[in-house]
Amino acid sequence: MLRGKPVCALYSICLAAGTLLFTVQAAFSELNLGPEQLVTAGGSAVVVPGYSVPSFVDWNNDGFKDLIVGEGSGSCTPKVRVYINSGAYGNPQFTGYFYAQSNGSDLTTPGSGCLGLFPRVVYWDADNYKDLLVGQSDGKIRLFLNDGAGDENPTFDGGTLLQVGDPGSKTDIDVGSRATSTVVDWNSDGRKDLVVGAYDGKIHIFLNEGTDASPDFRSESFAQENGSNLFVPINRSSPVVLDLDDDGKKDLLAGNTEGQLLFYSNVGSDGSPVFSGHSLIDADGSVIDLMGVIDARSRPFVCDWTGDGLPDVLIGAGDGQVHLYQGVPEPASLSLLAVGGLVLIRRRR
Repeated sequence: MLRGKPVCALYSICLAAGTLLFTVQAAFSELNLGPEQLVTAGGSAVVVPGYSVPSFVDWNNDGFKDLIVGEGSGSCTPKVRVYINSGAYGNPQFTGYFYAQSNGSDLTTPGSGCLGLFPRVVYWDADNYKDLLVGQSDGKIRLFLNDGAGDENPTFDGGTLLQVGDPGSKTDIDVGSRATSTVVDWNSDGRKDLVVGAYDGKIHIFLNEGTDASPDFRSESFAQENGSNLFVPINRSSPVVLDLDDDGKKDLLAGNTEGQLLFYSNVGSDGSPVFSGHSLIDADGSVIDLMGVIDARSRPFVCDWTGDGLPDVLIGAGDGQVHLYQGVPEPASLSLLAVGGLVLIRRRR
C-alpha cells in the first residue's frame, strides 16, 4: 500500500444495551501490492535485449490480453515484442513471441542510452484499428498507424513524428530525451491528449485542440506541483495517469531513474489535475526499489493481470525483465466489541 497515512478513515460508535461497537476502517489507495514476481514465457523469465517497457493489451482481439514489450538501447536494436496469451482469463500464459511489423519489416526507431523505444497501443484515428504510439530515446514521438490489414493481426505503416504548434508553423514534438509517452484525456474534454515523461523528470502535457479522431497539438505545458512544474525525483519520469485513490480524479504514478514508483494524488480537479507531494509505493510491506537492477529505470504499466478487478503493476527495467506486482485486497475493517469488560475483535470483509 502507499507509505504514510491513510487517505481517509471512518470511525463510528454505537451504544446499545451496554454494548459498545467501535468500527475502524482505514481507506488507503486502491494500489495495494503483493510481492514481486517475474513474468515468464515457456517456463523461463522474460528477458529482452536492453531495457524492457511492458504493457498488457489484447493484441489479436481474442478476448485475452497479451504482453507487449519494448526492447533495446543504444547498443541493442529497438523493437516491439508481442507475446500472445495462451492461458485462461486471469491466468496469463506465454510461450514464444514475434515482433510488431512496419512496412513488412520489424518495427524499429532510433535508440540510444537507456531506452530503445517506449510502445503503447492506442486507437488514434476513426478506423477502430489498433495503432502504435512510440516514445523515442531522442525525445521525439512517432505514431505508427495501422495499415488497414485489420485488428486481429495489426501491422503498421512507416510511422510519422507527432508535431506541435500553430498551423503552418508546426515542429516535431521533442521533450529532450527518453520520451515515455501515453495517451489520456488530461483535461476531461472528451479528446485524447498526450502526456509524456522524459529524462528531465518533468511531465510534459500536449492538449488536443483538434478532435478525438484527428488530434491537433498547439502548445506544450507541464504538470504542476505546488505552483511549479512537477519534477519526478532523480529524473527519467515515466508516467501512468489514472484514478488510483478512487476519488473520481485522475492521479499520477511515475517511475524514475532509481527504479522506484512514486504516487502523486490529484489535489485539483479531474479536468485540471494538480499535485502536492508524493508517496513511495510499497509492495508486500517494502518500498518498491529496483536498486539491485543495474540502471533500473522503472517504466510502469497498470493493468488487471489476474482478472480480479484489483490493479496490478508491470514494471520494465534495465535488466530486460518484466517485474509483476499483483494487487491484493485491502485489510478487512475491524470492529471492537466491548461486552461486560471483555473486548472482542471482529473482522469485517
